[in-house]
Amino acid sequence: MPINTLRAWHELVESKSAEKLDLLLADEVVFHSPVVHTAQIGKPITAMYLQAALQVFGNETFRYVREVSGARDAVLEFNLSIDDIEINGVDMIRWNDDGRIIEFKVMLRPLKAINLIHAKMGQLLQAHR
Repeated sequence: MPINTLRAWHELVESKSAEKLDLLLADEVVFHSPVVHTAQIGKPITAMYLQAALQVFGNETFRYVREVSGARDAVLEFNLSIDDIEINGVDMIRWNDDGRIIEFKVMLRPLKAINLIHAKMGQLLQAHR
């Protein structure tokens, strides 16, 4: 039986726990960061980015405000505030027939937000390496 990808993703974000990422990500998943030029390919690197994102984005102001979904993809718009900077972005997610995520793309605005997230994610990712 396929995974209900969106429900599983929302539960993961709500719990702020990355422990179910391994089940949710396909081995060949591709991650597109708003600040890294090249695609990050594979479950280990994608999980590392998404775990760091859960820490950086996972404050009490984070809210998904719109969801547009199809049979195997979705765009989830979100808002949050970090260090008095209002951030708006989207998570673009595609999954396979089993419900495992095969592509995850994050887009952010404004430029101040991109610079802030670049710095905060950089610190966390360096600590994981």
